[in-house]
Amino acid sequence: MPRRSLLAAGATALPATLAPEARLRATPLTSTLATVLALLLGYALLQMGNTLQGSLLTMRGGIEGFSATQIGLVGSGFYLGLMIGSLRGDRLVQGVGHTRAFAALAAIASTVPLLHLMLMHPWLWPLGRAMTGFCFAGLFIVVESWLNGAASSAVRGQLLSIYGMTGMIAGVGGQMLLTAASPRGFVLFCLVSMIISFALVPVVLSRAQAPATPPGEARRLDLRWLYTLSPFGVVAAFLVGMSTASYYSLGPLFAQRMGLEAGEVAVFMACGSLGGFLATWPMGWLSDRIDRRGLIVTLTTCAAAALLAMVLLVPEHPPRPLLYAMVGTFGALVIPGYSLVLAHVNDHVPPGGFAAASGGLLVLWGAGAALGPLLGGAFMSALGNAGLGWLVLLAQSGIAGWGLWRMFRRAAPREKEDFLVMPVQPVSTTLVAVAKEAAIDRREAARS
Repeated sequence: MPRRSLLAAGATALPATLAPEARLRATPLTSTLATVLALLLGYALLQMGNTLQGSLLTMRGGIEGFSATQIGLVGSGFYLGLMIGSLRGDRLVQGVGHTRAFAALAAIASTVPLLHLMLMHPWLWPLGRAMTGFCFAGLFIVVESWLNGAASSAVRGQLLSIYGMTGMIAGVGGQMLLTAASPRGFVLFCLVSMIISFALVPVVLSRAQAPATPPGEARRLDLRWLYTLSPFGVVAAFLVGMSTASYYSLGPLFAQRMGLEAGEVAVFMACGSLGGFLATWPMGWLSDRIDRRGLIVTLTTCAAAALLAMVLLVPEHPPRPLLYAMVGTFGALVIPGYSLVLAHVNDHVPPGGFAAASGGLLVLWGAGAALGPLLGGAFMSALGNAGLGWLVLLAQSGIAGWGLWRMFRRAAPREKEDFLVMPVQPVSTTLVAVAKEAAIDRREAARS
């Protein structure tokens, strides 16, 4: 795979006489971060606005008397749009260019929150959320393309992990912005629109260079091929999407129905995101050293047990510290799931197949994420507040049971790919593919 010899626009070309290993060492991560800092800032603002908008719509829907099923449908709309945009958004980028595509999509995305405020109807909001999901998929594709173009092969894996962690911590900040004003008014809707608009500034003015030519065609999406490679990964990706999307879409309604005020709902949601942020990297480090399936089975079993205890033993109005501790534990057990599943699948992927594998997992995750909030809303309508816990419990139990069965059917691979932190809402597969291919190149160079 050819390696870029420039760090960014205006950078000095590396001497052609350097050996491949020397070229890799000549591109430190700190130099790349200085180039892409504006991109990461813009991405953080996008994630901040997105998480604030998701929680705000759930809370406002509860205030307006929307049913749990209707609120779940609103959440499903976003993930459906995100999945469609992930598969089709690159055509817009290739057609008009990265900068124009980003500006157009950000303009639309910043308008939709105001449309939600003007057209407050349970059957119109899912359409608006689907539009937002599509726009955000395109925005993430542009940012990830720029990151890919600005980084050398030596640091793409590290950069992808920093990118994923940035999205997680920005999500915590977005949840806490719920305390800025009452969800009953219009201020928070305007704040979402402003944050998304401000995300334009650092990204459009960034000096980082997008790839000069569109990426070559990846292997055609083939879920049957992916299932042959990793039966566990296929099922787990779907159920992880269902679990995380249900939490992010309906968690605010769950907390609201437990009597929490807006500020307390913000802390409740932020604790879940913070738990995932703090646990993801240690879990990834551990997964590089043991059978990843065993770790995933352990985490999902603990998550199912914790949810069962929450459903059966926790009182209707528990002490706030206990509630925050429980949701933080939930986030630590559930949110790292997609990154771990992706790492497990990549352990079985042959060179050249990482883009196709990541794309297939993205579709499976997106399908689960689109179905999860809808089912979660239906469960909450039928079973009350505990319905959300029962749905996620079933999904986590399914991952644990299937993983345990697969561990008896096939041994763990002897060689592993390094763990990479993925955003909570994965979109592009390019960064994953180039990071993995670069890692293979480095191993082959070291062996020779």
